[in-house]
This record gives sequence, C-alpha cells and structure tokens, in this order.
Amino acid sequence: MRSARDAGFVAGLRARIAGELRERESLARYSTYRIGGPATVLLPRSPEDVGAALRFAADGGVPWFALGLGSNLLLPDEGMDALVIRIGKGLDRLEALGGGGWRVGAGLPQPLAARKTAEQGFAGLHRFVGVPGTVGGGVYMNAGCHGGDWAGVVRSVVVVDPAGADRVLPRDAIPFGYRHSGLGGVVVLETTVALEPTDRAAIEAEVAELFRWRQEGTPFNQPCCGSVFKNPGGPSWKRPDAPRTAGQLIEAAGLKGTRVGGAEVSPMHANYFVNAGGATAAEVRGLIALARRAVRERFGVGLETEVKLVRPDGSFEPAEDPAGE
Repeated sequence: MRSARDAGFVAGLRARIAGELRERESLARYSTYRIGGPATVLLPRSPEDVGAALRFAADGGVPWFALGLGSNLLLPDEGMDALVIRIGKGLDRLEALGGGGWRVGAGLPQPLAARKTAEQGFAGLHRFVGVPGTVGGGVYMNAGCHGGDWAGVVRSVVVVDPAGADRVLPRDAIPFGYRHSGLGGVVVLETTVALEPTDRAAIEAEVAELFRWRQEGTPFNQPCCGSVFKNPGGPSWKRPDAPRTAGQLIEAAGLKGTRVGGAEVSPMHANYFVNAGGATAAEVRGLIALARRAVRERFGVGLETEVKLVRPDGSFEPAEDPAGE
C-alpha cells in the first residue's frame, strides 16, 4: 500500500486539483476530539476535485478517507497514510426545490442546515440543530436524535465512487439502519430531502428549545466526539416506555468522572468521553475498553461503539464489543 504522504503522490495530485492540498497536516484540527497525527489533507474546491482525487488515488494504490467536521471519529495518534478528503466549503450549498424539497450539500454543517430550513418554516432537519458534524457525515452514518434520523427525510443521495464516477442513489436503494446507511466505499456529495411545511414561529421556538437542551445536557464545551456507544435497547429503568441507553449503563457502573490519562467519562453525560486535556487516541480507546468491561461484567451487555475508530489506512475497527455479551 502506498501512502498519501509520499512526495510523488502529493505532487501528482496537486497538479490535478483546483483546491488546496496540505502536507503533514495535524488531524487534531479536523477532529472535535482535537486528537490525531499528521496526514495529507485535501480541501476540495468542488465535486470535481473529489472525483479527480479518488481517481488518482485508485490509480496509485493509495487509500483515502472522507472527513467532515470530525465529530463522530477517533483519528489515530500516528496519523494517516490514507489521503484525507475534507468535505466542507465548496460542497456546502443549500437550495429550496419547492414542495418541501431541499438540496443540501454534504459539506454544510448540520446545525446550519437545521437553522436555515427552520427559518423558512420547514421541519425535519430542525432536530439536528445541536448535532455537530456535516450533512454528508450525518447521511453516511444516519445520524439521529430526538426521535428522528436522516433516513426519515432523505429522498436521494449523490455519491462519488472510488473510480471517481458520480451517481444518484434513490432512497429505496440505500439500506439505512440504526446509525448506519450502508453507503460504504463512496463519498457523499449532496442529498435531497423532503421536509414538512410548518408554522415558522413554532418551529423556531422548537429549535431554540432543542439547542438549549443540547447545551445543558451534553458537554460540548469540551472536546468530544458526541455519543461514544450506540444505545443497546431494552427497557429504561429511569423513564416508563423509554429505551435503555448506553449512558444509563455506564453511569450505573459508577464510571462518571473516570479517567484514563487525559480522557474522561463526562460527569455531565456518561456516554460522552471528553478530552480533558492532552488526551491521546490510545487513552480514549483505553477508556472505551474500561467502560465495555465494566458494563459487561455488571449487566451482561456488550456495548457497540457509535464513534468510528479510524485506522491509519482509513478503515474502521469493528464496532462490536470484542469480548461479546
């Protein structure tokens, strides 16, 4: 496997794109965890840059990794040999199509998409106002909160495949599931969604309330990835007719405030592991392992990660608890 950090690869790719290519760039600046080593990072100016980069990487045997705002990822301490393609400016349009339809670029932050569509009196994306990350990452991981997810609003998704070819996938061709889309091996460029016209004042008030709840209930004033584990299901012991959550299990295991190096189980929300200062990916992984072990031993539940644990080649480690249930 060739590395995107190879000087020859960098020179060749730079000649093929209009966007910016950064060498030996710290990935910590592209992660809400503020963790990650050096990599070659492409800031594409347009969808054409993404296609050109994927074609050149494929021809050279270089792996690649698409990255939005880095909110659901733990990037490796040693950096990445994969070419990192940052989906942001240049891929962030928002366009009303009429009849409740909207075209949304993959690089647009989810909170911005939520606010702008709510301001126009449309509900559906408003629930993402407090969810960090881009639209592309949200679609790719089928992000969800407050009883909804991207699968519930998507009409179609435009992707580019590893050969650099664009294609449009209708909703029924995408195998959405809980916190996954089945879109492996492609880069999301944009999506069209179907939203519900609603009273503008009412939806803006709901957006304000959701944002307030998110600020008060989660530690987004510290570097973190969002939820570390998927909710395992089963009945809650806190609220009738509510699901059991990973946070409940971790808190009941007595782990709030537990630290491994600079990584800490948030005292505010047990399913948020924060970078309390100088944390490494290895320390976050150690805390994940500790929480899994404690919950498995006490409750017989194997926790599955929601955060994606990224390897240097851009692949993900398995989400399942390696020790099982």
